[in-house]
Amino acid sequence: MEDVARTIAVIVEVAILFGVFFAMLNGVRLILMDMVIGPEYDKMVKIGFGAVEVIILVFLISHLTAFYPSA
Repeated sequence: MEDVARTIAVIVEVAILFGVFFAMLNGVRLILMDMVIGPEYDKMVKIGFGAVEVIILVFLISHLTAFYPSA
């Protein structure tokens, strides 16, 4: 039963942290579109931030599964 609770806790924590990072990177993307670069580079910026989000997701999953304390 401890393994199930730990798994659920890791999934919930990854989802919350990923949501925070997604919102933060989306805000940075919107700032870039409004102030620095024009909308013609929107697709390229989305792909770049998508790659960063995948790297963050892999890091969160690997870090939390390795170091999350058991119940």
